[in-house]
Amino acid sequence: MKHLINLRVNGNTYPVDVEPRERLLDVVRYKLDLTGPKEGCGTGDCGACTMLVDGEPVTTCLVLAMTARDREITTVEGLSRPGELSAVQQAFVEKTALQCGICIPGFVVNTTALLHEHPHPTEEDVRYWLQGNLCRCTGYTKILEAVQQAANASNGSH
Repeated sequence: MKHLINLRVNGNTYPVDVEPRERLLDVVRYKLDLTGPKEGCGTGDCGACTMLVDGEPVTTCLVLAMTARDREITTVEGLSRPGELSAVQQAFVEKTALQCGICIPGFVVNTTALLHEHPHPTEEDVRYWLQGNLCRCTGYTKILEAVQQAANASNGSH
């Protein structure tokens, strides 16, 4: 049986019919057509599906959509204005901290949350904060460099 809920995603409210067992990741990707968040593992281990829920990073492959009703959800698409990149997104591009693209939305969302919480993180802080995000292509050096560049560029404001 479906339930009509309101999901507030990237500043917009969407009435959506969901079944109780539907995951937030699936509803956002397939019903709202916001395909930035990816499914990498389906078990909450890789971080590719990370979105901000009320400002906190959440692996949405483990979250039922019903539990997110009337909460503020931000996907990678909602981190910047159309035609612009956020400081974090720009740093990932400039440092070429991406290859296949599966993991990057999760890294960008988690990095945004990190820099909101810790505007000037140490490398140890970054490694700790991003330990739930896995990348099989780039290694992590360029990702770490991108996070530090974003921290320096934004001076803590996102």
